Amino acid sequence: MSDTPFQSDFLKTLQARGYIHQVTHPAELDAAAKAGIVVGYVGFDATAKSLHVGNLISVMMLRRLQQAGGKPVVIIGGGTTKVGDPTGRDTSRPHLTDADIAANIASIKSVFEVFLTFGDGPTDAILINNDDWLSQYGYIQFLRDYGTHFTVNRMLAFDSVKLRLEREQPMTFLEFNYMLMQSVDFLELNRRHNVTLQMGGSDQWGNIVSGVDLVRRVDQKAAFGLTTPLLTTASGGKMGKTAQGAVWLNAEQLSPYDYWQFWRNAEDADVGKFMKLFTDLPLDRIAAYEALQGAEINEAKKALADAATTMLHGAEAAAAARAAAEGAFEQGTLSADLPTVELPAAEVIGAMLAAVATRAGLTASNGEARRLAQGGGLRLNDEAIADGGRLIETTDVNADGVVKLAAGKKKILLVRPV
Repeated sequence: MSDTPFQSDFLKTLQARGYIHQVTHPAELDAAAKAGIVVGYVGFDATAKSLHVGNLISVMMLRRLQQAGGKPVVIIGGGTTKVGDPTGRDTSRPHLTDADIAANIASIKSVFEVFLTFGDGPTDAILINNDDWLSQYGYIQFLRDYGTHFTVNRMLAFDSVKLRLEREQPMTFLEFNYMLMQSVDFLELNRRHNVTLQMGGSDQWGNIVSGVDLVRRVDQKAAFGLTTPLLTTASGGKMGKTAQGAVWLNAEQLSPYDYWQFWRNAEDADVGKFMKLFTDLPLDRIAAYEALQGAEINEAKKALADAATTMLHGAEAAAAARAAAEGAFEQGTLSADLPTVELPAAEVIGAMLAAVATRAGLTASNGEARRLAQGGGLRLNDEAIADGGRLIETTDVNADGVVKLAAGKKKILLVRPV
């Protein structure tokens, strides 16, 4: 697919920046995108209070669609969240109450307004909750209207089902229905808002193809699907996962400083790829950054962090995060923008350094902290401490009432005994 010579601005941009993995009916979609406004959607289930970096590539595809003159549609899965997407999981998702789902929706909605322009215009984005139609179906009606268009044989062949069964992990009948619900979403959106394109990650290919087929079979109308590659880091890790957990997009779940640091700490080989996918930096400028060698790559990483953080949190927050990081790591100074963790004084003063580092979230375990110390990577107030069992004393608390801890050259935080 990467060699297909597309003609529309939308698909040419996606191709040049590395978004495309699979496309149904590529020539037909390309012609539609060149001829007029393509209305495309991505669905996001409300399983947490914030989206994370793993969702960001899908948000960025909606942004690229709008930049190319298309209309983005954000679907919040108020209905599908009640079932839970089984894709890529060995266990069922925990069931959330209606109140939990409503609270999560309220929390994540604001992120989309940062990346997309909403309004009533022909290319303005709209946000819709799929519970608006899914909750209206009666069980018998749903099965009669749509169950006949899906065979169990085919559903069992899709990876989201097959891989779970191959690992001998149970799949509930509730989860088995998720594919039908997502397909009906596409049909409803096509009828209500002329949506012709569904986008998502490569793990959603089976669900997306099922929706495309349903629209084409039931209403004989144009429908297309497009997926992005599975994103991994250069070392093979899952994009957006760190030792401390998910990289959240809401500032309440992850500070702008930590978000900036996530991008600053990208592997050398990932910088250009991430710039193409997660920033609006022009391709020629990205190529110049990709050509940097040695220590100069750090400037490219800072440019990536600046651009990604500015897009999500604003230029002021990005500048503050960069200043705090440079001050802490390069100049040894402190800043109010550094992440600060408050711990009971009794858990800090007289406690082992390894234990405090773990309680503060700097390391995942005491053992990890001790190994880090033995390797020279654990620092207390900018001094490398080889013994993780070293006790923190009152004199280690500085005039600002904090203890500065650092893990290697990539993570730093302040601990305030209270």
